[in-house]
Amino acid sequence: MKKLYTYLLLVFPLAIAAQKSVDLDKFRFSVQYRSLPTMKLDSTYRTYNVEVETTRMMNPFMQELTPEKSVKLGGWRKLQSDGHLEIRIKFGDLLPGDVAVKERVVTTKDKNGVITGTKTFYSQEVTYTFEAEATITDYRGVHIMDQQMASRDNKRIYRSPEFALRPLAESYFIVNSMAVTKELIRENVNTAIQNLSQQITNNFGFEEVTANDYIWIIDTRKHPENSAWKKAVQQMNEVLFNLTASTPVVGAKEQLKPVIDYFEKIRKNYASNNRHDRKIRYASYFNLAVLYYYLDDPASMSKEANGLVLNDFDTKDGKGFENTATWLRNQFQQTNFNTRHFPIDINSFKGPNEKAGDVTVK
Repeated sequence: MKKLYTYLLLVFPLAIAAQKSVDLDKFRFSVQYRSLPTMKLDSTYRTYNVEVETTRMMNPFMQELTPEKSVKLGGWRKLQSDGHLEIRIKFGDLLPGDVAVKERVVTTKDKNGVITGTKTFYSQEVTYTFEAEATITDYRGVHIMDQQMASRDNKRIYRSPEFALRPLAESYFIVNSMAVTKELIRENVNTAIQNLSQQITNNFGFEEVTANDYIWIIDTRKHPENSAWKKAVQQMNEVLFNLTASTPVVGAKEQLKPVIDYFEKIRKNYASNNRHDRKIRYASYFNLAVLYYYLDDPASMSKEANGLVLNDFDTKDGKGFENTATWLRNQFQQTNFNTRHFPIDINSFKGPNEKAGDVTVK
């Protein structure tokens, strides 16, 4: 009996300590939403067309590339002409500059580290420049923006394959100038078009975005909240995983009410000022702030951010969430949207002067 009593004296404090410590681990998840425009336009503008201008030297190379078909403005309908926005692209010549031969020396060594031989490889480097710009106006002729797609100030370098003989490297660009020029134009035009598409979609579009983020789970197996916490996180993950850019958030909010209630209850059940309770409250505030962000609720997110600051466990997260909530609230005000989850049917959009027979450019 004495031994049992001594054992309990040793073990019981350890059991209490186990309940009063908590380890947190990141639980990563993915969720989809729709980006909102960062530049304000007439909300009825939802069609666009693309016109391309090239030089005489560039024209033969451009016919295969058809860059006008590659420009994408997310959430808008592309027309062959007469869209609400006209994107006019002008490509300049690809101009070669300085030419140099570079050497690469490879040494071979024996097992003692003594150099037993060397071999030199030669390649040719050609400096070149490329220029492209886009001007965007509306169908009334009002200037919207200019976009520098490629600048002559940016010196680019082409590197040839390596050769064992220097003369082969020295003559490579001259012998293969047409093929190399064609490939360089293809690469630079495609890169410029991709960058332009990303920029105009960021400015005016409604792109489907998949975000990868995380929340906190309890990683202490014997903690009394371990099972219930993981169950709540799993439910949250399932709902957010099925929340697409085209799915309204109303249904998701209803499904997540038990999760929200659980994390709010955590703060009442662990209300003391000791480190354990502040840490578990921190995870609760954090998880709800993240949840409200993806549910398009900046007001509730701001409330959780303020709670994080007052909880005084990791205040920088609270301040970061407050900044994000303010940014999201401003986006909604600027764009006259109150959500980032809604369907878009681009085929329903009509150009300002669209006539029967006009077709969408694929």
